[in-house]
Amino acid sequence: MPELVVTALLAPSRLTLKLLRAFMWSLVFSAALVAAAVYGCIAFTHVLCRPRRGCCGRPRSTPPACLSDPTLGEHCFLTLKSSGLRLHYVSAGRGNGPLMLFLHGFPENWFSWRYQLWEFQSRFHVVAVDLRGYGSSNAPQDVDCYTMDLLMMDIQDVILGLGGDTPIPGLASLTLPHLSLASHLHLFLCPSPPPRHRPGYSKCILVAHDWGALLAWNFSIYYPSLVERMVIVSAAPMSVYQDYSIRHISQFFRSNYIFLFQLPWLPEKLLSMSDFQILKTTLTHRKRGIPHLTPNELEAFLYDFSQPGGLTGPLNYYRNLFRNFPLEPQELATPTLLLWGAKDTYFEQGLVGAISSRFVPGRLEAHILPGVGHWIPQSNPREMHEYMWAFLQDLLD
Repeated sequence: MPELVVTALLAPSRLTLKLLRAFMWSLVFSAALVAAAVYGCIAFTHVLCRPRRGCCGRPRSTPPACLSDPTLGEHCFLTLKSSGLRLHYVSAGRGNGPLMLFLHGFPENWFSWRYQLWEFQSRFHVVAVDLRGYGSSNAPQDVDCYTMDLLMMDIQDVILGLGGDTPIPGLASLTLPHLSLASHLHLFLCPSPPPRHRPGYSKCILVAHDWGALLAWNFSIYYPSLVERMVIVSAAPMSVYQDYSIRHISQFFRSNYIFLFQLPWLPEKLLSMSDFQILKTTLTHRKRGIPHLTPNELEAFLYDFSQPGGLTGPLNYYRNLFRNFPLEPQELATPTLLLWGAKDTYFEQGLVGAISSRFVPGRLEAHILPGVGHWIPQSNPREMHEYMWAFLQDLLD
């Protein structure tokens, strides 16, 4: 068929899609302006109630001691083959079993997996990464550096590149300030072979929460051979979230912050006002936050966000959320353990049923934890570990 005829036949569909996207973006930015007004009032209220903190976040010069806890593992860097970026990760239990890779959410970092690093290092090689833009990993400022395709390639490079642990380079080039002098000397004096001489893993057990879980869902669809099992906590695939939210508008209200984050620079300013009070409230709120989070543990998250440009990379994830709208439904086939809090403030319980409807029968094991919120890996580690050991037992046998 001549190319001109094909173009003419496709023209109505292309026009419809363009109009649909234009309509979608008009709704998104309208919602963003409303969210900006609401969060602006919240931020200025915090400033008025705590005037000594001022309108800007206080940069932390010294990281909290918990970030250098040696029982959690060794701090390493991996240079990604596809992008050349360096990602920071914490590794423990190398040689003890299969690779178990942890992907964190927002506003968190590798430290959100501290309980799981302690629990599983005896039987697995556990690795908790700082995703690009977070913590001591490289953080390009351009929004286009945080597309889903690039983020999935990061995960692929991590799995294939983790044949062994690469110590942080010599002290002169060290970019991870929260390591002790003893850790510096150990890493400097005990080098591993260069990465190019080590084969990577061929697959992993992917454990992910919140934004990390969004990446994991997509990764299991496009790179299924690299994922043996998945443990997903408190997040749905983007296509499921899209379809569910269109039918249940209340979900959009629960996730209202995603609209604020579509705007340039303003979210960074609002989140940092009154010394990051909005983030503090998110993490420590009596009902919606992480129970029993100590001041030291809170600082483990705020330390990185308080550095210059520390919020831009994480928020750029959100700024790419609507890039590929509308999304096509996708079948899910990777054997998956799904854990969900019945009192999750940000995601409705109905999403669990929507996720189940997309799965190949027999591949999903889902559990809704009564009385539990969004932060299961930190708020309810014991229950999470029990479900994970049972789910992974046949791999260990």
